[in-house]
Amino acid sequence: MGSLAEALGEALPRLHGCPPNPEISALVDGLTAALLEGSLEIALPSEGHRGAALASALGHSPDGPLVVEGDRVMWRRWWAQRQHVLEALMARACKPHPAHHEHPKTSAELSQSVAAKHRLDLQQRKAVQAVLERQLVLLEGGPGTGKTSTVLAMVEAVVHQQPDCRIQLAAPTGKAAARLKAAIAPLALPCTTLHRLLESRGERFGRNRQHPLPLDLVVVDEVSMVDLALMQALLEALPSASRLVLVGDSGQLPPIGAGAVLLELNAPGQRQRLGDASVCLQTTYRNNGAIAAVASTLVGTPGDSIALPPATLAALANLGASDNLIWQRQSPRRLPDGLLLRLKQRQLQLQQLCQSPTTNDPANDQGVAVHLLAELETLLVLTPLRRGRWGVEAIHQELLGAAAQSGPQHWPIGTPVLCQRNLNDLGLANGDVGLVVDHEGTKRLLFGVAGSVAGSPAHLLIHPAQLPDAQPAFALTVHKAQGSEADEVWILMGESGRPCQRLLYTALTRAKQRAILITPST
Repeated sequence: MGSLAEALGEALPRLHGCPPNPEISALVDGLTAALLEGSLEIALPSEGHRGAALASALGHSPDGPLVVEGDRVMWRRWWAQRQHVLEALMARACKPHPAHHEHPKTSAELSQSVAAKHRLDLQQRKAVQAVLERQLVLLEGGPGTGKTSTVLAMVEAVVHQQPDCRIQLAAPTGKAAARLKAAIAPLALPCTTLHRLLESRGERFGRNRQHPLPLDLVVVDEVSMVDLALMQALLEALPSASRLVLVGDSGQLPPIGAGAVLLELNAPGQRQRLGDASVCLQTTYRNNGAIAAVASTLVGTPGDSIALPPATLAALANLGASDNLIWQRQSPRRLPDGLLLRLKQRQLQLQQLCQSPTTNDPANDQGVAVHLLAELETLLVLTPLRRGRWGVEAIHQELLGAAAQSGPQHWPIGTPVLCQRNLNDLGLANGDVGLVVDHEGTKRLLFGVAGSVAGSPAHLLIHPAQLPDAQPAFALTVHKAQGSEADEVWILMGESGRPCQRLLYTALTRAKQRAILITPST
């Protein structure tokens, strides 16, 4: 990060004919660091920095790379993209759908009928009414607040209103798409990743204004993971009369790419513009005990600091022996013994499972493949770090030795495998997790296919050479685990120097039954 900021700090003034200015250099440093965290802007440190940015050619429209807006400064390129995306979303939110415009009374009756059938609460009813009336609905809520059941009711209502409606479900990652497809299984609707839906071709997409999506309703889950570029691509590919439902949890981590669309939509001014097109579910229907209680202390507080909020620390300190969240404090000098023991048990368990005579033919037995892949959803080990004593790489070095640095052809049978790229020809997405299995005496990689349709295989076996940059996945970074869930989740929250509230919230909400949180003892 330092070298990039230094290079930009030298190059930008030179290219724009500006003399060196320490205040401008400080802004470039701050913006570069923020961009690496997915943020497009920073607060102006002082009036002096504000004045320097406004006076410099770097802050002049249309070519200057910086934009001052209120007490914030941001990169012009993404500022313009953000303005374009937000205005396009607002236009959809404010535009009545033709079916409602023609028959408003029918829409109201239909909304009431569906809401009564599904026993929806007030906010859920508002979401159903909104999707019948508007061309965009933003549906938010934390874990267990009924987002999935609300989406089911919304889709049912739209189908009643528009019987020939062409519907598509999508999510930013393969794992999130698979979860969404399973949750909406009664509707038997197609579901895939956004990249695959838009026919991603590297930096470009096959679906665009000239080749739009032949759809009437698109539901995008886990929208907290969608960045500006991906949202812009979706909006450009969506026909003007199509409805768009965005579903997410604003407490989760922002996307890796530049611009957190969901956080932008949550800004007070934008929420006000969305009006009734924005619905936030707050009633909790699935009580996840202490996990949910501690997670709730991490949202609703301003900012995202390096230290945990006092309310979170108090909730952790008051945990009891029967709670489904365990808090351990361990020396940060080495990996915790309890975690390593659990992972080595897991390693042996997966190895035995993948070599069992009853599970040795995932290529020809769909049930075997489903069983093996389902086992991956029983345990997640998460850390914010790739490197360091509590990082993903250290964990895999402990479990796999020197083989951890080599390709999957060198890993033992039963090793979880992380796909690092979008591979549309194989039906794989960045973040998909599979297994090294034994197929007729040779190693193969077994993956589920999130975008599979009725009649097509829901899994695939590929040669390890087809995924040379794959990584072992006994542990994942919290970012890579977004969209995933597991019965049991272990969380290593080392001192990374990074804001931790969203990291911990995202990690905790991956757990369905039990979580073990480990933090440094000193």
